[in-house]
Amino acid sequence: MTGLHPASPRPTEITLHSESRVLEIAFSDGRTFRLPYEFLRVNSPSAEVRGHGPGQEQLQVGKRDVTIVSAEPVGYYGLQPTFSDGHCTGIYSWDLLYELGLGQENLWAQYLERLQAAGASRDPSAAAQPTQPSGHSCGRH
Repeated sequence: MTGLHPASPRPTEITLHSESRVLEIAFSDGRTFRLPYEFLRVNSPSAEVRGHGPGQEQLQVGKRDVTIVSAEPVGYYGLQPTFSDGHCTGIYSWDLLYELGLGQENLWAQYLERLQAAGASRDPSAAAQPTQPSGHSCGRH
């Protein structure tokens, strides 16, 4: 998880748009980002996605239709969404959400390149992945 820096912009408004599957977040510096749920899911800061060290990242496939079922604030520093595929272990700090917003175009292009190189798909029907990460339970659904 990206740390919090005292000078970092803080969110002033967060809206979950269920129909368009976009998290809209406005920050104190005037920037607003529209982050698709799929983009957030495949860039989760969780160990399930990022691994426990360099080279352990797990490519997320079949997440095109993922939604956010709920999102809970975590202290004064972030948000923990529960996704429709059962993933709930990523805590998105405000700094991380800001960085994802700034780098969205490049991060998305890199993700699509990794999918293509792996011969994988964004479509759930083409992906064989468990619906709930083993060993993890959100406790809220």
